[in-house]
Order: sequence, then C-alpha cells, then structure tokens
Amino acid sequence: MRNPCFADTPEPPYYVVIFSAQRTPDDNGYADMAERMVELAARQPGFLGIERARNPDGFGLNVSYWASEEAIAAWRNHAEHALARQTGRERWYTQFSLRVARVERAYGATLRK
Repeated sequence: MRNPCFADTPEPPYYVVIFSAQRTPDDNGYADMAERMVELAARQPGFLGIERARNPDGFGLNVSYWASEEAIAAWRNHAEHALARQTGRERWYTQFSLRVARVERAYGATLRK
C-alpha cells in the first residue's frame, strides 16, 4: 500500500518547487487557505503531487512536483494562488524561500510495511 504522504511522481525529468517558510504564531485562516491551495493545485495541468511537513515551531516545507516549467508558471499566475501568496506575505510568514529545480534522478523503496 502506498503511503499518501509521498507524492507519486513519474520517471524524471520533471520539476520541483520547494517552498520553505517560518509561520507566524496564529493561524489567521492559514489552514483553510493551505488546504484550498492543495485542492486547486491538484486540478492544474502538469501538477504531479505534493509533500508537506511542519514542525511545532512553525517551520514548514511544501514540496510540489510539476511536469514542466510552463505548468509552474501557470500555477504561479493563478489568481487565487496569487491572493494566497500576498496574504502569506502580509499575515502568515515571518520568512520564506522558494526554489525551483529540475529533477534528473529519483529513486526510493518501501522497506517495511
């Protein structure tokens, strides 16, 4: 059985967007918006999956996988996503970093069930 925390990506090449962020202490609507963004991204052409993690101190990683740079650009230009990014800068994050890379190799294994 596949672990739903792992994105089910195809054979490379494909692209990855790594969003690292330090959250503000209060939710201020963040959880609802985060879920909405995952729902919207999943409907975008070229979206391959996402992996997310957050520690108790509010530092988090969102790693999304995309078929092409064009798919990433289309997601970046999505109106609701643009609003979420702006709200993040104003309300939810004290610091963030975004990185985009092309995945050339990928491998893994399920070691225990």
